[in-house]
Amino acid sequence: MTQTVASPVLRDARRIVVKVGSSLVTNEGRGLDERAIGEWCRQLAALVGEGREVVMVSSGAVAEGMKRLGWSARPKEIHELQAAAAVGQMGLAQMYESQLRQQGMGSAQVLLTHADLADRERYLNARSTLLTLLALGVVPVINENDTVVNDEIKFGDNDTLGALVANLVEADALVILTDQKGLYTADPRSNPEAQFVHEGRAGDPALEAMAGGAGSSIGRGGMLTKILAARRAAGSGASTVIAWGREPDVLLRLMRGEPIGTLLVAQTAKHHARKRWMADHLQLRGAVRVDAGAAAKVRGEGKSLLPIGMTGVEGEFSRGDVIAVRDEAGLELARGLANYASSEARLLCRRASSEIEGLLGYVAEPEMVHRDNMVLMG
Repeated sequence: MTQTVASPVLRDARRIVVKVGSSLVTNEGRGLDERAIGEWCRQLAALVGEGREVVMVSSGAVAEGMKRLGWSARPKEIHELQAAAAVGQMGLAQMYESQLRQQGMGSAQVLLTHADLADRERYLNARSTLLTLLALGVVPVINENDTVVNDEIKFGDNDTLGALVANLVEADALVILTDQKGLYTADPRSNPEAQFVHEGRAGDPALEAMAGGAGSSIGRGGMLTKILAARRAAGSGASTVIAWGREPDVLLRLMRGEPIGTLLVAQTAKHHARKRWMADHLQLRGAVRVDAGAAAKVRGEGKSLLPIGMTGVEGEFSRGDVIAVRDEAGLELARGLANYASSEARLLCRRASSEIEGLLGYVAEPEMVHRDNMVLMG
């Protein structure tokens, strides 16, 4: 993992998602850092001037709200987090709007929850809105909608949100700006022999082993969430770079191909939009278990899942919901759109497709999950 020469991976990127963390945006919780935000906005405007499209995913609402409310420690109660987000979001949106306006750029605030991306119709609406804004030359500034979020629908950190947005808009690259130079083989604060990782493969399990826990009391993410976000973004073909957000002209230099930070290169081609939506579900309604023969056909041959290969059903789901397909050991092989509800699927386990009408009184499809509505995982 030696230092790379100028990389065409970022130099050729036309659509870019930039994510900045709370500690950078709020200068370690001391309040919104106007100078830093102004610098990023200047660079965003320059990239748009080059003909690129950029989306900003910005943390900082809760941290700014904490500062305005005089709280020194991040609250644990969900209603207090929501209150802090509501207070802080006002200042965060105003800061980006004023800084982008100084650069002659329009801006738009977009607040998302997981429910917005888990629901197919809302997913498509969010995608259409963002693509329209980009076509208009407007910079969308996205944050999690912490004012309404709860434990069941939250993304958990904005690194994950950044990856999901990269997939949503079919970005070529995800840039995660953080308070670290990038990824090291170990924590450099405690291990003097730690080596810097200049380039790696997104999704490489060895990278996850190198990453530590959260390193800030202000934000929720750590290096591990960034490595996992890179893996998620790679699922739709977007490469990720993790870099220090206060590096001079960091965005401009990265897009020129300079080897700054840690570049994690995607190995996969872009998925079809519907399959990307399925892969991006953070919570699933349920799952079906399959035997070894069905698992081999799904994973090895790209076949549809037939009822005769199912051995069990988990959870409660409706026709059209995204469900997981798991092998006998519980490993998720794939996920896709269920052609039958969970109550019907339980009746269909180990049954031939020719028996469906006799069991249910109708036939929707001969498959439980058709291969065109399925995406392989892992």
